[in-house]
Amino acid sequence: MTPLDKQGIFIHNSLLFPQEELLEITLESRKYKIGIPADNSGNEYRVPLAPLAVEQLKKEGFEIIIEKNAGKGANFTDSQYAESGAVITPVKEEVFKCDIILKIFPLTLDEIDLLTQNQVLITSLLSNYQEKEYFLKLINKKVTAIAFGSIQDESGSNPIVRSMSEIAGKSSILIAAEYLSNIHKGKGEMLGGVLGVSPTEVVIVGAGTAGTCAAQTACSLGAMVKVFDNSLSNLSRLQECLGTKVFTSTIHSKILMSSLKTADVVIGAIRSNSGSSKVVVTEEMVMQMKKNSIIIDISIDQGGIVETSRPTTHKNPVFTRHGVMHYCVPNIASRVARTASYSISNNLTQILLKLHECGSINYFLKVSPEICKGVYIFNGVLTDHHIGLSNNINARDINLLLAAM
Repeated sequence: MTPLDKQGIFIHNSLLFPQEELLEITLESRKYKIGIPADNSGNEYRVPLAPLAVEQLKKEGFEIIIEKNAGKGANFTDSQYAESGAVITPVKEEVFKCDIILKIFPLTLDEIDLLTQNQVLITSLLSNYQEKEYFLKLINKKVTAIAFGSIQDESGSNPIVRSMSEIAGKSSILIAAEYLSNIHKGKGEMLGGVLGVSPTEVVIVGAGTAGTCAAQTACSLGAMVKVFDNSLSNLSRLQECLGTKVFTSTIHSKILMSSLKTADVVIGAIRSNSGSSKVVVTEEMVMQMKKNSIIIDISIDQGGIVETSRPTTHKNPVFTRHGVMHYCVPNIASRVARTASYSISNNLTQILLKLHECGSINYFLKVSPEICKGVYIFNGVLTDHHIGLSNNINARDINLLLAAM
């Protein structure tokens, strides 16, 4: 986009903002540098931008600096990124000098120390696993931090969460199939149904995107599927999608317990709007499940809905409690990192292009209320009240902060 094109955008929006503010936006507009650090946690393989997205952003005037091997986990090579116009560096500090930092997994405390001042940070936010020190450090850096999982689209849904939930839901059934086999010391059963053999019983707690995708996958393999959710609208949508071949019910402890006793696979797939999930499957319920059955708690990134769940990693994904296998990896979508990376990249690219058109982060947030949903720190001020209450930090309304700009 040429400077004249940008000027046209500012003129077009002059009906909404006073001339003094438009002048400020024009002066702030500049070529943004995007930094993508490599993830050294050993448990995250996704990358926020694919090479094709880098090429598109480069043509629009962005500079992209990527740490060496940042895309390795998703099978994107440094040469692919370089050919797309990115600068590859082995020096992590260079990446953290950029205007915008993109990373899938939240920054570590050491990485926060590498930040300069007044940068834009776009990552996931696992608020249940972050200490108060984490947020105070970001506040002291005066960053604007955006959790991409909370960003909404025009319909009010969370596009990145939806796509990752779809991947996690489908993957959960494939994972369950692996752990029912002899290879992983399971019962030696094939997930699904075979002529003359009783089908696998799959219980899914949650009828949102992840639960619906898990149910679709399980049904397509011939499993007997039961879905529980307290949202009648979610259950209705799922029933319309899958028909009468799936049993649905609201969550009643006795009915759920009866189904868990005969289940081979249990999928926990309830997502909480507050960011913290509540226990639905108690330890007592787990104790009454069949030996060598498997629980896959997709909700573990919000704390988990199974009382016996605890976070695991891709390298050590399973533990056994009361004779029941538990798979509790918070980022299941990272198992298929290339597919997940393309999906995240598509969403982030559109956000970055809109930021580029707006010319400044403040103006961008003023005209993008759906993006504001993901902001939890604005210019060094905490704006997420859930985080504030959990960590005893004062939080302010972002809309009031933007109005005062």
